[in-house]
Amino acid sequence: MDISEAYKFGTEKRVNKIADVLRRRQLDLTVVAENISDPHNLSAMMRSCDAVGIYRVCLVYHSGQPFPTPGEASSASARKWVDTLKFRSIEECYNYLRQDGFKIYTTHLAKDAVSLYELDLTQKVALVFGNEHSGVSDEAVSLADGNFLIPQVGMIQSLNISVACAVSIYEAFRQRLAAGKYATCPFDEQTYVEKIKDWLLR
Repeated sequence: MDISEAYKFGTEKRVNKIADVLRRRQLDLTVVAENISDPHNLSAMMRSCDAVGIYRVCLVYHSGQPFPTPGEASSASARKWVDTLKFRSIEECYNYLRQDGFKIYTTHLAKDAVSLYELDLTQKVALVFGNEHSGVSDEAVSLADGNFLIPQVGMIQSLNISVACAVSIYEAFRQRLAAGKYATCPFDEQTYVEKIKDWLLR
């Protein structure tokens, strides 16, 4: 792909770094964060999303809750590199994802929950993580395509929400790396160059 035009907007080293990162972005893997109350947890989640190449995350805040601003320190500026879509209801978010062909899985301790390691995370998939105290909402669970849990053998059968997110999407990273999904740029040439320019201006 010809990115020479982008060198007008930044140094060769910076352009090449951004081009390399964008080439590995996963448009068909996303995270849905529902009513995450602690901005530091949300920031940590976004940092993990950037690390595994997630291009965009969905933020769902209903019941009049304000959308938080991720903290600069805990996100390590990941909020600059991971786009966000904002929704005021789970139904609105799920409809958007399903129109784009996503399967949706919630993290919920239910009888029908399967192990994280049984999911095919190479498909077009959205993983839903809920509030630190109450978890994902009943609506989020009932409208999802399935539920999963992270296997544990300790006394405390739960993880910090940002840790649960990181563990889950790194399993997606492992599967996708093995499947060669990071070897092909997800953008056509024109869009790719436009994205590089956009990131250079951030």
